[in-house]
Amino acid sequence: MNKSELIDAIAAKTDMSKAAAGRALEAVLDSITETVVKGQNVSLIGFGTFEPRKRAARTGKNPQTGAAIKIAATTVPAFKPGKSFKDKVAAKKSGKKK
Repeated sequence: MNKSELIDAIAAKTDMSKAAAGRALEAVLDSITETVVKGQNVSLIGFGTFEPRKRAARTGKNPQTGAAIKIAATTVPAFKPGKSFKDKVAAKKSGKKK
């Protein structure tokens, strides 16, 4: 599912116009992004948590030359799925219905 398909699904489930659903989705995504950029978590109970994670500096390898390179420390966005989300995905894969 891509973004426009998600907007269509939101509009259908909420009886909103596609334009209003698009604005709502953009507002949610912007809010999550701004919060994670600030270094805070966004927890949606049952769905999951968006969080910033720190990656330590490390030594890597240039795949073309094999030479060692230094990779700087950085902060990356991460998502940890919630229990009910994981359970629904697992039930779907195993054929069980929850």
